[in-house]
Amino acid sequence: MLEVVPLGGLGEFGMNMLALTWGETTIVVDAGVMFPEPDMPGVDLIIPDLTYVQQHGRAAALVLTHGHEDHIGAVPYVLPYVEGPVYGTPLTLALVAPKLEEHGIDAATRLHAVHPRDRVSIGPFEIEFIRVTHSMPDCVALAISTPAGLVVHTGDFKIDQTPIDGEHFDVHRFAELGQSGVLALFADSTNIDRRGFTGSELEVVEAFEEIFTSANGRLIVAAFSSSIYRMQILVDLASQFDRKVAFVGRGMERNSEIAQRLGYLKIPGGVQIRDSEVGSYPAQDVLCLCTGSQGEPASALSRIAIDDHRHVKLGPEDTVVLSARSIPGNEKAIGRVINHVARRGADVIHEGIKHVHVSGHGSEEELKLMLSLVRPRYLIPIHGEYRQLSQHRRIAERVFAGRDPKPEILLAENGDVLHFDAQGARMAGKAPVGRVLIDGTRTGEVGDEVLRDRRHLAEDGLVVPVVAINKQTGALEGVPDIVTRGFVMENGQELLADGGRLLAEVIEQASVEERTDQGLIKEKLRVELRRFLRKRSGRRPLVLPVIMEI
Repeated sequence: MLEVVPLGGLGEFGMNMLALTWGETTIVVDAGVMFPEPDMPGVDLIIPDLTYVQQHGRAAALVLTHGHEDHIGAVPYVLPYVEGPVYGTPLTLALVAPKLEEHGIDAATRLHAVHPRDRVSIGPFEIEFIRVTHSMPDCVALAISTPAGLVVHTGDFKIDQTPIDGEHFDVHRFAELGQSGVLALFADSTNIDRRGFTGSELEVVEAFEEIFTSANGRLIVAAFSSSIYRMQILVDLASQFDRKVAFVGRGMERNSEIAQRLGYLKIPGGVQIRDSEVGSYPAQDVLCLCTGSQGEPASALSRIAIDDHRHVKLGPEDTVVLSARSIPGNEKAIGRVINHVARRGADVIHEGIKHVHVSGHGSEEELKLMLSLVRPRYLIPIHGEYRQLSQHRRIAERVFAGRDPKPEILLAENGDVLHFDAQGARMAGKAPVGRVLIDGTRTGEVGDEVLRDRRHLAEDGLVVPVVAINKQTGALEGVPDIVTRGFVMENGQELLADGGRLLAEVIEQASVEERTDQGLIKEKLRVELRRFLRKRSGRRPLVLPVIMEI
């Protein structure tokens, strides 16, 4: 029996991860991250809960479809639970390698590069890699042969008829697979609610040509650091319009180096300059490609916008282009950066003004075409919030309307256990899934209680009662002092004075055993002071008593 469990990426955008198990062998497809919401202070990344993988021993292999963060960001955290190799295309693995280095993981011997039409065998599974087009090079779908039948996983895709690198979407292979019979199709649903076709990457060229023609000063374009195709388009235009190109920001510098090394980014001689050289060229002769299209506070664009970048300064003649869609939830941060750019007098262009961004995901017609090509017995929509998955089902029902027998559509969510056997497919319970919050500065997990404490501190502040107690007699020495941070009230001084008197009373009424037992007296003071503050102020600050034994 084949067991398939989505561990992330269904009912949400990001954190894509799928586990397939036959007998003793489990393989994991993708290991993505999600970025934190504003109400998660101090959280840098969110990764899937890996309990299910742990329960099955260690996975036999990790298979990656492409190099975007929502598919590879969690690899360093997943790798300890994988016994065998990591398969991915050369660019995908080149983007994974520095992540592993940062985490002190030496996995060079475990990274196995594959190419479209390659096949690898892992226990009872045979995986074929199939070329798809997306917003970056070297993306593949997977055709996974299992004893129960063939499973196709599309990865992220659109059908770009004019790919920049000349590597076309492998329509023929998908048609052949559909002809030979596909048990289940796990299909990307991200853009199902967009009508028609998603444009080619080349569609942005016209808008950028206009910008290059009319820009009098420095041109600064912010994009995702993984947008290699966008980099190539802009490098070609810079060469055509006699501008030098500087990559600004750690991610942009690193990814452009990797892409050049592997031959995915071609820069004519003499065009590229270092960011430290930007100031030594006339403004009208420079193009800066930088990170920060989402308004990230520490990114290159954010620093440039507040005049805090060492090498790149904005002037009134300059033009800033945001060549990326705004990820939901980032609108405020992006607006803030645009305001800072406007204060410098520079012109700002974004997707709402000119066609400077095109999606990497197929729209409705491309997803219909995938369904028509593959013709699976079972369709499981993946990658998207529940409304996208549900809409994918509605569209698929229209595509399959005339077919007999009709394919069955399973609307799964994270943790749903799908069983495929001779009787067909069914939902067979729930696996443990969830989110693990990662604090990057500590490279550790942030537990629920830590996040709760952080929110608590943010909302109601901190109150620290400092009490001195005689070690021998347990008697109170002096008046209890109350220190507050982030806790503001009317008549605050009066309130804290009353709080100090309350603490003194609590200690006087406590027995000598309680007073001389730090743990007991701390808890007693915490409970009483919290109750007092809630009653008097309606607030619930975090109370941390400090007992000084004298």
